Amino acid sequence: MKPWLRVHLPVKLMFLIVMQITHQPGNMPQTPPFTGQLNTGVYNKNLYQAKEEGYSGLYYHDNNLASGSLEALIHHLVPTVDYYPDRTYIFTFLLSSRLFIRPHELMSKVCHLCMEQQRLSDPQADKMRVRKIAPKVLQLLTEWTETFAYDFRDEKTMRSLKELTHRLANGDEVYRKAVGQMSQALIRRLTALSQYEEALVKINAAAAERLTSLKAKPQASIQRDMLSICNDPFAVAQQLTHIELERLSYIGPEEFVQAFVQKDPLDNDKSCFSDHKKASSLEAYVDWFNRLSYLVATEICLPVKKKQRARVMEFFIDVARECFNIGNFNSLMAIISGMNMSPVSRLKKTWNKVKTAKFDILEHQMDPSSNFYNYRTALRGATQRSVTANSSREKVRHTNNNNNNNSAAASRILTLPPAASADVSFNN
Repeated sequence: MKPWLRVHLPVKLMFLIVMQITHQPGNMPQTPPFTGQLNTGVYNKNLYQAKEEGYSGLYYHDNNLASGSLEALIHHLVPTVDYYPDRTYIFTFLLSSRLFIRPHELMSKVCHLCMEQQRLSDPQADKMRVRKIAPKVLQLLTEWTETFAYDFRDEKTMRSLKELTHRLANGDEVYRKAVGQMSQALIRRLTALSQYEEALVKINAAAAERLTSLKAKPQASIQRDMLSICNDPFAVAQQLTHIELERLSYIGPEEFVQAFVQKDPLDNDKSCFSDHKKASSLEAYVDWFNRLSYLVATEICLPVKKKQRARVMEFFIDVARECFNIGNFNSLMAIISGMNMSPVSRLKKTWNKVKTAKFDILEHQMDPSSNFYNYRTALRGATQRSVTANSSREKVRHTNNNNNNNSAAASRILTLPPAASADVSFNN
C-alpha cells in the first residue's frame, strides 16, 4: 500500500448514486440497529457516540470529514466500545474505497482490526467487553452485507466474514442467532442474483434464437402487435414498471462506480476491479432500455397504413404519459428514444396525423440540456407525490421477489440513468 495515498470522500457523488439506486429521497441505505434484536442498553447509548481521540490522518472541512489516508479511514470505519461510525460514512467509504483497495483486502483489514484492537482473538477476553463491542461489529457487517452483498461473491471476502462472525458468535447464543440471520439474508441475496443472471442468459438466448428463425423464415411466424394484446396505456405502463423494478433491484451501488472508472494507462498496478464481477446487472438494465426503445420503433413501423401507425404512436404517447405520472422516468425516456429513432422520425405524413402536444411536453421534461434541469425538477415533484400517494393510479405496487411473502411495496421513483451517469462522470 502506498503510504502517501490519500482518499477524498466524494460525499455528493455517493449521495447522488444512492438516490438513484434506492429511490428513497433523503435517506441513505441503512439497516435497523441491532438494539431491537440484541436488547443491549449499553449499545443503544453509545451507538453514535463520537471518538474522543481522533485517529491521525483524517482531515475535516466545516466539521465534515473530507479526506484522509486509507489506513486512517479504515480505522475510522471500525467500531469500538465507545464509538460507531456514522452510517453515511459507512456507505460512502465502502463505495469509494474500492477505487483504492479490493473489497476482500478491506474486509481482511477490518477483520484484523476488530480482532486485534478489541482482543476478540483472545479466548480469555473480558466477556463484558465483548458484549459491548459485538453488537456494533455485527451492525457494521450487516450494513456491509446488505448494501454491498456482491462483495461477498468473492471467496476471500466471505472467508474473512466467517472468521470474524465466528469469533463474535462463539459462546453466546444471542450473537450466534444474529450472525445466523445475517448469513442467511446474505445467502438469499446472492442466490437470487445467481438465479437472475441465469434467467437473463435464457432470455437473451431465446431472443437470439427467435431472431434467427425470423430471418430464416420471415413468414413462418404470426405477427401480434401490442395493441391486440393490451390497449390500456396505464396497464402497459404498470407492467413496464414491474420489469423496471425487478431489474433495478439487482443493481449494486458499486456497479455505477465500476462502470465509469477508467484505469490510468500510466498505472501499472492491477485494477481493483480486474478480479471482480462486471457490472452485469447495470448492463442488463441498459440493455432493457435499448430493447424497449427498439420495441416502440418496431411497433410503430409494423402497420402498413398511416392511420394505423398514427394510432400506435398516440398509444405509446399515452403510455409515456402514464409512466411520467407514476414516476417511471426510465421507461418514459426509452419510449421517447424509440419514437425519435430515424425509422420513426422520417414518417412525416404519419406524424401529421398525430396530436403531438402531449409528446412535446414529455420531450421537454426529458430534455438533457442544462444537466437535465427539467427532469430534475420533475423528479422532485414526483418524489413529493410518491410520499403522499394514496390511490392505485398514484402509486405502483409490486411484489417483492426477494422475500417469501407477497406484501406490496410502496411507490418507488424510477430515476433516469443518464442523469446519474452525468453526475458520476462529472464528479469522477
